[in-house]
Amino acid sequence: MKKIAQLLRNSAASASPKIIAEDQDATLYLYDVIDPYWGVGAAEFNKALAGMAGKKVTLRVNSPGGDVFDGRAMAAAIAQHGDVHAVIEGLAASAATYVTIACASVSIAPGSFYMIHNAWTMAYGNKDELIKTAELLAKIDESIIDDYEKKTGKTRDEIAAWMAAETWFTAEEAVTNGFADKVSDGAKVENKWDLTAYNNAPPAPRDDTKDWEAVRQRNANRLRLHEIG
Repeated sequence: MKKIAQLLRNSAASASPKIIAEDQDATLYLYDVIDPYWGVGAAEFNKALAGMAGKKVTLRVNSPGGDVFDGRAMAAAIAQHGDVHAVIEGLAASAATYVTIACASVSIAPGSFYMIHNAWTMAYGNKDELIKTAELLAKIDESIIDDYEKKTGKTRDEIAAWMAAETWFTAEEAVTNGFADKVSDGAKVENKWDLTAYNNAPPAPRDDTKDWEAVRQRNANRLRLHEIG
């Protein structure tokens, strides 16, 4: 429960544009956490996609994931539309991955990451209620494995092991393992999300615009003041 709240809170705080539909170019941006309260929900996303009926749509994705059922609803709308092509630009993690695999094609920019893991939820109640919640999570995982299996051609056991381990694929690894179809042309991108809720997330890029010596000196000064006090 704490991890989910942390992911939604931190990711919502760092999000840039939510959904931007560009009718002339038929481009849809999913640059946010997938959640109706903290980011972009299925209702908003699907309404924007419905407005592009009959058009080829480029879905540009940079998302740390979010609500499993909203992600499922987005994927269903994409599959119904049919002519949607995903371009991952930075990150497709968790629920964002099965949004992308519903697309007719998936490309991923150099430097991007693609992450799959077992489903999370928030739960409370007695032991019987929690057992039912665990059983529901197992069913969700199995349904997600079904989709990954169809997209990648990998075995269920291999996919289940990746999910259990919270596996982060580079752009090249995502293509090699069948989650994406190609590494796209263009400049390398860097992740800007706060991914500390995840166990195995890659480290955030170092900000070379900072004066790290000044930061070190301030921290040293604070330490000295603490020692004096």
